[in-house]
Amino acid sequence: MTAARARTGRPPLTEERKAEIRLEIARAAVDLFVAQGVTATTGEQIGQAVGVSARTVWRYFPSKESCVQPLFSAGIDAIAECLRDWRPGQPLELLFDRRLAADPHFVAGPERATVGALVRLTRTEPGLRAIWLQTYDEAEPAFARALGDRAGLPADDLRPTIQAAMFNAALRAAVEHYAWRTDDKESDAARAETELVATMRSALAVAAQGLA
Repeated sequence: MTAARARTGRPPLTEERKAEIRLEIARAAVDLFVAQGVTATTGEQIGQAVGVSARTVWRYFPSKESCVQPLFSAGIDAIAECLRDWRPGQPLELLFDRRLAADPHFVAGPERATVGALVRLTRTEPGLRAIWLQTYDEAEPAFARALGDRAGLPADDLRPTIQAAMFNAALRAAVEHYAWRTDDKESDAARAETELVATMRSALAVAAQGLA
């Protein structure tokens, strides 16, 4: 009977579809947080905005603040690839440009303008600030592995760990710099996109100067 139920039941979601749902929840959460604040937003409201139950929201995220994590972490793997492929004497920002040309969304997901509003909220929402910092903390090992692979160093070598911390801090500072300088009512998405890309590109170039 178990096998029969398995055959007639709903097919399991693919990993790609799960990622899409996580991103949909993240966008809905940001819209609600910006409109009414984190405290006034409930899991039920986030679910309703996406067309899922609150139970589904909690299946994907442990808290309402953590719902935004997919937008914070977008692009980490792509940046790590840039660091791994970076060769001595090669401007790192050129690899960034090539990666951006291949995937225009890798910097901050499909809606870069949303990222500015979200990061601005971290100034006044401690829960979001914690998720923001946690995202970068979790990104650092990926950067260290990429830099270690680039240099042919063992996984426990200190040098790529320190270098990863430098790049991590530079990227976080760049996104925050962009967010603090962007108007909350900025309606020109193309301009916001250009400014964020330029800021991150500059951060990578500055951080790379002492490592090339």
